[in-house]
Amino acid sequence: MGEQRVTPLELFFDLVFVFGLTQVTTVLSNNPTWHGLAHGLLLLSALWWAWASYAWLTNVTDPNDALVWGTMLVAMAAMFVASLAVPTVFTKHGVVFGVAFLVVAAMHPALYAVAARGDRDLLAAIARTTPWSLGGAVLILGAGFADGSLKSGLWVAALVVGLLGPLLIGVSGWRVHPAHFVERHGLIVIIAIGESLVAIGFGARETRLTLGVIAAAILGFIVAASFWLAYFDFFTIRAERLLESRSGGRRTALARDTFTYLHLPMVGGIVLFAFAMKTTLAHLGNELPTVPAVALCLGPALYLFAFVGVRVRVTGNPGSGRFVAGIACAALIPVTLIVPAIVGLSLVALVWVALHAYELIWWREARAETRAEATA
Repeated sequence: MGEQRVTPLELFFDLVFVFGLTQVTTVLSNNPTWHGLAHGLLLLSALWWAWASYAWLTNVTDPNDALVWGTMLVAMAAMFVASLAVPTVFTKHGVVFGVAFLVVAAMHPALYAVAARGDRDLLAAIARTTPWSLGGAVLILGAGFADGSLKSGLWVAALVVGLLGPLLIGVSGWRVHPAHFVERHGLIVIIAIGESLVAIGFGARETRLTLGVIAAAILGFIVAASFWLAYFDFFTIRAERLLESRSGGRRTALARDTFTYLHLPMVGGIVLFAFAMKTTLAHLGNELPTVPAVALCLGPALYLFAFVGVRVRVTGNPGSGRFVAGIACAALIPVTLIVPAIVGLSLVALVWVALHAYELIWWREARAETRAEATA
């Protein structure tokens, strides 16, 4: 398959995934405790594992092929059912989630194998990965029948096997088309940012639209816009160029590390911030509860540290701007625990504004060169 744009079918799949993200936010909002936070992060990681698997699949197949889109629709239906069960996975619908997730996991290698007919290297790569992905999915299904610490333990084991297991088997045989791969991940990031705006809207709807609520909503918008600017200002252009400059296993490994793994904390940071904003709008003049206060700062910190991770992966150097801003967001956690919610939110927004001022001034020539290369 040559380079192509992301198709409507892939966007439809992404919308189903983002519904799952919305459900994770619901889990966090309904149970704003450390257990709730842990459950939310486990669910988010599982949903990301499924989405990332299909992002690799559609990067090397033609989504307009009848067999491909038919199979994708089945996988989407299963993903939708799994997302419906997300709020009650750890109480009463763990088996429902497990069965649906197993269907998603099973359809993936089956369709990949069909698409890889005649490509022995890609078929070998699929054969190496399938036991890990199906094994992890089976563990999630098994967790649906368990209780207490055993359930959580099986979930952790499933993610270690399914999400991290492929790190042990190498990257030979896989294919990556840079432009499509970068565009696909960029779209899921912007859709997730949109979900954070929806969370702000729902949080505002549940309270009176006072000047304080409007001010907090604007501050939340500033942070969401900062997520967008940090990603789309020049990161996507540079990421695509970096992938294009490599080939074979080096390209595949960079795509895996930068997008499959380091985009997870990006999306996780957006989800945590969305959850924190819903709670913030209801506690503007009061201190936030502990977990929402941590999420308000930890979400942006994770998002920024993901970029730091990409920089370290590529250059071995963490850089300065985003690294310092990430530390600043994390350092605000103890402050946010003791000040009114609106003050904590203001401080987080201030860190972002300072970061963008630094980058727009200090990196203006590099940004201009990168943009010129993209339009050349």
